[in-house]
This record gives sequence, structure tokens and C-alpha cells, in this order.
Amino acid sequence: MKRKLIFLDIDGTLTAPGSNVPPESALQAIRSAQNAGHKVFLCTGRNLDMLSPLLVYGFDGAVASGGGYVFAGDRVLYDCPMTERQKDLALRLFAEGGVLRTIEAKDASYCDAGMGEFLRQVSGGNSELLRWREALEKDLGIRPMTEYDGRPIYKVVFLCADAAQLAPAIKELEGEFYFLVQDLAGANCLNGELINRKFDKGSGVRKVAEAFGAELADTVGFGDSMNDLEMIQTVGTGVCMENGSPTLKKLSSLVCPAVEDDGLAWGFSQLGLLEIDKNEG
Repeated sequence: MKRKLIFLDIDGTLTAPGSNVPPESALQAIRSAQNAGHKVFLCTGRNLDMLSPLLVYGFDGAVASGGGYVFAGDRVLYDCPMTERQKDLALRLFAEGGVLRTIEAKDASYCDAGMGEFLRQVSGGNSELLRWREALEKDLGIRPMTEYDGRPIYKVVFLCADAAQLAPAIKELEGEFYFLVQDLAGANCLNGELINRKFDKGSGVRKVAEAFGAELADTVGFGDSMNDLEMIQTVGTGVCMENGSPTLKKLSSLVCPAVEDDGLAWGFSQLGLLEIDKNEG
């Protein structure tokens, strides 16, 4: 079997939302795949700071910040923060619209006051919203916006009550940024991410494939939410978790059980990525 490059979203795919501890079954599957010669990368909206607790599990690299920061081993393959103009304009327009902001640098994250209270009032939601609720409640290093020191920013996560609050920002920024709004069944808010049009998870996958001289046909991606869309559209085989977005499921080659139901291990087995599968073949 040809060696594959495997890309894993974190929240809702590799781990329960907000967690930094994958199921043991997932870790065993990842080690088995690596023993079979495959490479396994994180592919996440998290910045380097928020994904770093998972690097202890021996991943081969990561597509971080939604594609804005990409590395393999000790090689940085791509690094693209917002310009100062973009950052200042985005933060001002969101603030003027009453939109709550979480901004992500490479090594730190900051959020507006009132974010926790807003989230507590929201019902329903998907893994991305749950991640931010968990991060705020458990203090996973997200600092108050008042502590932001001007360091380069890669992404803005936004929360607001209705679309009218986003309209001015969309008008000014949509030429340079995607406004990625999550599927939030049952939630009475809009949750999404402002992502530079220069990159996405799919472009991150392509950069890793180029670095390893691999064909896209030999890439596999596992995800659960709409911020995994470009990854799923780019890889040779896209897999969505059962706990994931209905839209993403329709666009994926395979739907596997939920993360809590050992879905990642099941998906690796179904796709013949495990060492035992290779030996038996």
C-alpha cells in the first residue's frame, strides 16, 4: 500500500470538544499507522499554543491556525499572519458591531470580556462552540483582551446574536477574508471564524503534500465541522465523524462513528491504514 499523509482535525474528531486527551483507541491507531509508514498531521483551527499539548503524542507536524501556520517536524512550511491594517480594521469593525471576538496569535489567544456569560446563555451548538465554552470555563490559556500586546494575529473567532451585527465587517472585509459561520443547530447565535483568503486547511494540506513529494490522491483527512470543508475537498479521501456537520457528511467519502465511540480507530481500520492491515495483506 502506498504511504499516506493523514490529517486530523482536533476538536470533535481526535478529541472530545475542548479536550487535549485523545481516546486510547485513537492513539493506538495513530501509532499503528505511523509504524506502517504513514505520516500523521494535526489539521486544526487551533493556534500553535492551543494545539501544543497534543504534540506530546508524536505527530509528524501540523496545519495550524486554519492553514496560516504549517510545519512538518522542525520545518516551518508556511507562516502568514494578518497585516497590521487587516488586524486593526477587523477588530474595530467587530467591536463597533457589538461582536464578541477571540483573537489568535501563534503563541497566545485573547478574548473580549463577556464571552463566558454570552456562551452560558447559548443553547445547542457544535464542537467549535463547545471548544470555546470549555476553554473559557477551564482556562486553557485564553487571556483577557485587555492583555493583548499587539503581536501578529492569524485568525479571529466571532460570536454575536444576529447577522446584522456582522454586516459592516462583511462589507469591508469579504474581499480579503472568509466569514466561516458554523452549523449551529438549536443555537441562538452566530459563531464563526474570520480566515484570510490566502490560506485554508486545504492549502495547508497541499503545502505538506508538496514538502513530502506526495500526490493529493494519497492524502486522507478526518474532520467534523464546516471549518474542515476545504480539507475534505482537497484530500484524496475525506472522512467525517458521526457527531459532525450534516453538510460535511454529505461531502465526505466515509462517515465514521463519533469520537467518543472510537470513531478514529474505526476509520483508520476501514481505510487500511493500520500496520496489522498491511501485514495481513
